[in-house]
Amino acid sequence: MAFQTDAPLAEVTRAGRVESVHRGAVAVVDDTGRVVFAAGDIEQPTYTRSSVKALLALPLVETGAADRLGLTAEELALACASHTGEAMHATVAARMLARTGRDVACLECGTHWPTSDAAARALAASGHTPSALHNNCSGKHAGFVCVACDSGRDVAGYSTPDHPVMREAVRAVAEMTGAVHDDSNRGIDGCSIPTHAIALRALATGFARFATGAGLHADRASACARLRKAVAAAPAMVAGTGRFDTVVMESLGERVFCKMGAEGIMIAALPETGLGIAVKCHDGAIRGAEAAIAALMIRFGGDTVAADPVLHRWLSHAMHNWNGLLIGEVRAAPGLLG
Repeated sequence: MAFQTDAPLAEVTRAGRVESVHRGAVAVVDDTGRVVFAAGDIEQPTYTRSSVKALLALPLVETGAADRLGLTAEELALACASHTGEAMHATVAARMLARTGRDVACLECGTHWPTSDAAARALAASGHTPSALHNNCSGKHAGFVCVACDSGRDVAGYSTPDHPVMREAVRAVAEMTGAVHDDSNRGIDGCSIPTHAIALRALATGFARFATGAGLHADRASACARLRKAVAAAPAMVAGTGRFDTVVMESLGERVFCKMGAEGIMIAALPETGLGIAVKCHDGAIRGAEAAIAALMIRFGGDTVAADPVLHRWLSHAMHNWNGLLIGEVRAAPGLLG
């Protein structure tokens, strides 16, 4: 189904003229599901992709597996990550597996070169080839392996919809968002686990609850808080050097949790104001989603978030050509600024 309605999210300029416009939808919602702000169609289902990794990681903490295995803040943060495959990421993913007595051979995410150009060049220069540890989802998958091993379940097939570990993880997302997650809206993500198409309103609601813990049972509220704290303590694990999620959370710490997903989807949880944000850039452009969510975090995140200089740099950032000449900018659409 084609997107029926959309709204401008970001503009790309050249010599002062708008050259391109990224369009899509945004939802800002509180933990009761009340819509605080919306643009575009926030009820049309869209695949959540990697934006929900922190929700998928909830059973890792809730079941006690993280404590029994002695997982560190770095390891919990990596379980929520879409990382760039830098050496630090591969090392931490391997350490998570080692805590279960397993190694890279059990990962079902597939193998690709690091998405960080510098990391890929360094790996190639060393004479090595990538492994599944360099997959941007290796931390999430290592988290699934931890849950399976801790509970005594067979690890094989953990990425499939019918595996008990995956059913538990998907159920956590469904409960947090209030959206149905079943065969009718399920696709396959790039790392082979299920991904479900849900409304942006529901996705934003899930992350408002993740921000506040309101309406959640005690173990889940505690798990949300622990994952937020872990990510704030180790933001480099969540994305990587220079990446939006890492740079923003390095600056703002526990005041913001944000996470990108493929195809232009991004979320944020704002504990100070109790709001969740979901953004979908319909052309799949991450640059458009980043500018849009920066604007929304400034507008709805509270005074200290609004004053953060890092967010303002992403709100409108310069573009240079290969000779270093300033040629234009990427900026949030005016309608998002309030």
